[in-house]
Amino acid sequence: MSTITIPSETAATDFLAHPDKVFIGGEWVEASSGRWIEIVSPDSESVVGKVVEGDVQDMNRAVAAARKAFDEGPWTKMSVKERQQLLFRLCDELSKREAEIAKAWNLQMGGLMSFAPMLSSVGTETLRHIVNMMDDFPFVERVPSKFSDTGIIAREPVGVVAAIAPWNGPYAIMGTKLANSLAAGCTIVMKPAPETPVEAYIMAEAAEAAGLPPGVVNLVCGHREASHALVSNHDVDKVSFTGSTAAGKLIASTCGERIARVTLELGGKSAAIIRDDYPLEEAASLLANTITVMSGQVCAMLSRAIVPKKSHDKLAELIKGEMEKIKIGYSTDPETQLGPLAMKRQLERVESYVEEGRKCADLVTGGNRPSHLNQGYFLEPTLFANVDNQSRIAQEEIFGPVLSLIPAEDEEDAIRIANESNFGLNGSVLTNDPEAAYKVARAVRTGFFGQNGMKMDYTLPFGGFKQSGIGREGGAEGFASYLETKTILLDEAPAAFA
Repeated sequence: MSTITIPSETAATDFLAHPDKVFIGGEWVEASSGRWIEIVSPDSESVVGKVVEGDVQDMNRAVAAARKAFDEGPWTKMSVKERQQLLFRLCDELSKREAEIAKAWNLQMGGLMSFAPMLSSVGTETLRHIVNMMDDFPFVERVPSKFSDTGIIAREPVGVVAAIAPWNGPYAIMGTKLANSLAAGCTIVMKPAPETPVEAYIMAEAAEAAGLPPGVVNLVCGHREASHALVSNHDVDKVSFTGSTAAGKLIASTCGERIARVTLELGGKSAAIIRDDYPLEEAASLLANTITVMSGQVCAMLSRAIVPKKSHDKLAELIKGEMEKIKIGYSTDPETQLGPLAMKRQLERVESYVEEGRKCADLVTGGNRPSHLNQGYFLEPTLFANVDNQSRIAQEEIFGPVLSLIPAEDEEDAIRIANESNFGLNGSVLTNDPEAAYKVARAVRTGFFGQNGMKMDYTLPFGGFKQSGIGREGGAEGFASYLETKTILLDEAPAAFA
């Protein structure tokens, strides 16, 4: 039987110098609320840390500090090279703390410790990639004009950024927002998820150690009321949000009232289309071992599998066999392949969808809490077959290790089913034919698409069609969303362009 050593009550925040404070205007200061946010281990269900809860007053103070730093401070007046050197120092500080970041993710979210070091390393590499982009990015360029001697396009920082990150990938996601904001010359207020605040605290400490000017980076962790105060504050020029579509709709509405800039990376219900040329045994292994990545808590998860009707029953049996081989256990066990869900409410949410699935589809395997684990938020990998694409389990984001197998008449029907969704974040086609892969990729309406699996490259634009979001994170397109474009027409070229 699996066992776990219950971490100390402060294990997740032992890495932090000031878990009892918020970071505003370059200083660690007392929060106004006098309340705490407890961090609960998904493995043990015990409290493993706490940080102070920020409230509306703290958020307003943080925005004011970011506003002052943008309008009056040295940050926006620095050259690109000067800012870049400070940001390289920030990356170096974060590199030193990757082991802590990995452990924090494991303790807060129950992410596999065997996977955590790689994830934290990739997060820092992504930050460094953004900083390197500053070398060649056309912040200011001369362009031809039919109506003036000199045309200039200047790309200037959008201003104060509110960065709101989710609990599933807190380091890489918040880190991307942080790096894009700072590389563009913006100032930022970080609002991490209450369940996973530690990474943002480490980023704030790294910004302090790197010598960034006061007010450029600010941090307040709070709940919904504080988040709304941040999003609705008129001194915030742009909101960058990653999270649920439901929350994204509220943020978009709030930003729309004052025409604030907004980037939304939201939910998904992504489909994998299995073509006849792809071996069913390989498809079964790929699908079973994908839906269990991060316990299925990935926005880009391939949670629908669309297969030719003639192969449906065979593939269902093969996936069942693969799922039943997956080792479920505590996230610290190096042999564990499927760890816990991140929190009690998430487990209960996923279980409610399993109950819904029992009513409308064939439960092939899973759907229960594993009998050998008497604590933690665990659920067996679950497969539903003969799923109607109009059902809730096929249309709504479950965010857990639950796969829906959907039969299709042919490839055209499979593409229709894939597109028959309010979401459009990710997709895949399982085929060894590159021409077919490209054809299907162009036909499926998603912002990201990969051949033979859930493939990600956060140095490239990432985001969704339809209700999966607005705008992109990653790549030059993601970076550009933190800039405003200004067109200048002059009668004569200034010295810099002569």
